[in-house]
Amino acid sequence: MVRKRLIRVGGAGGFWGESAVGVRPLLDAGVDVLVFDYLAEITLSILARQRRDDPAQGYARDVVPALVKPFARRLAERGVKLVVNAGGVNPTACAEAIRAELAAQGLALKVATVAGDDLADRAATFHQAGIVDLDDGRAFPAPETVASVNAYLGAVPIAAALTAGADIVVTGRVVDSALTLGPCLWAFGWALDDWDRLAAGSLAGHLIECGPQATGGNFTDWRQAATGRTDAPPETAADADPVPGIARIGYPIAEIAADGAVTITKPPGTGGRVSPATVGEQMLYEIGDPTAYALPDVVCDVASVTLTQAGPDRVAVAGARGRPAPGHYKVSATHADGYRAGQVLFFYGEQAAAKARAYGQAMAARARVLAQTLGFAPFDEVAIETFGDESHYGAFARPDAAAAREVALKVAVRHADARAVGLFLRELVGGALATPPGLTMFTGGGRPKPSPVVRLFSFLIPKDQVTATVALDGAPVALPAAPAPPETPPETPPE
Repeated sequence: MVRKRLIRVGGAGGFWGESAVGVRPLLDAGVDVLVFDYLAEITLSILARQRRDDPAQGYARDVVPALVKPFARRLAERGVKLVVNAGGVNPTACAEAIRAELAAQGLALKVATVAGDDLADRAATFHQAGIVDLDDGRAFPAPETVASVNAYLGAVPIAAALTAGADIVVTGRVVDSALTLGPCLWAFGWALDDWDRLAAGSLAGHLIECGPQATGGNFTDWRQAATGRTDAPPETAADADPVPGIARIGYPIAEIAADGAVTITKPPGTGGRVSPATVGEQMLYEIGDPTAYALPDVVCDVASVTLTQAGPDRVAVAGARGRPAPGHYKVSATHADGYRAGQVLFFYGEQAAAKARAYGQAMAARARVLAQTLGFAPFDEVAIETFGDESHYGAFARPDAAAAREVALKVAVRHADARAVGLFLRELVGGALATPPGLTMFTGGGRPKPSPVVRLFSFLIPKDQVTATVALDGAPVALPAAPAPPETPPETPPE
């Protein structure tokens, strides 16, 4: 059943810790749904450690003070739905914190949770089953080293929560684009095998999942996005003070119609730029094969998508095609893999880069000898890099770049034992009086400390081995049956 002819979905953020500055303009622009993507693989490992230390934690705690507390009343007054994956590895606790804030404000919004993605309690089973990594074939890590194991769920549970009456939907790990496709399924009643429309909704979600990257953030021709000018050469645009454009950059809005038509825009009066180029760069961001972008709900083919300027800061997106969804979920696990640390130092003066490298290499050599003397195994990795001399450009470096008179030196190390990393850091600083001249500005806060290395492990799991669940204010919500999966595996692993 079609409930709406058009919905406007605002992409308010793309990572845990992003500013909430985009929320108010999106609400003022009249969005129907506000989505916020908090999760990355490393984020889940952090949240898992927090839950391990305190069972009441494990979610993005700033969702309440930064998003719910200041904006909940406006969401309620305007009937705007909020869909966030801030639940991390503890959606129930996140929802409870949100409900407490709503009660404090006297608001009766309904909060749903989507769970079932957290498979950490099956780590030993995965290890014993001989599962190997999708990318390099290594074995599943020892269970005691595993921090998190999460399947990437799709949009159907989100749609079910909204259909049941949720005003706010809190999820654990879902694919980023599902935050937008879920509201499309709810609003338009699309069939779960309407592959082209599912592809269009997923593409819309992908375009706004990274917030202002679709409106000029991280954009190659950054001056246009920063100044809004296309009629001036770069040297002139550079003089036009680009900072205001970036400071007030607009966050994206996806206008999605029931027939699958999509337009990307942004709130009026905000900075940045929406053009085929800014949208196109985001479309190709992190998708792998553009003819087979595999998601839990659909395999998207965006190779024939057209991007058309449909007005000032409006881009029409058309031509996405879909194929049957894969029969597997992608699963991302994170696990401990030793310790690392590093420091950035600065050298200035003639031959700055050569002096910096000489110092870094000398301190690394001294640390190796001391580590061996104390019985430590060799360091797993030692990185010595200079920035400012274009050494990273190889054959493409400018001929005069090596003569730079100020460079940054980065020295970093990885080892299975935190004590060996600490020894390296002590020697890196401890040799400062033996350095070539020009060492300056040890970076703030004193000597760094060793930190755990978190490594990613990815694999596929049949969908029938993962059970997604939805609860609305604690009451279970039924999920519709999914279409039968294809008989062959997807061309590329789902996100």
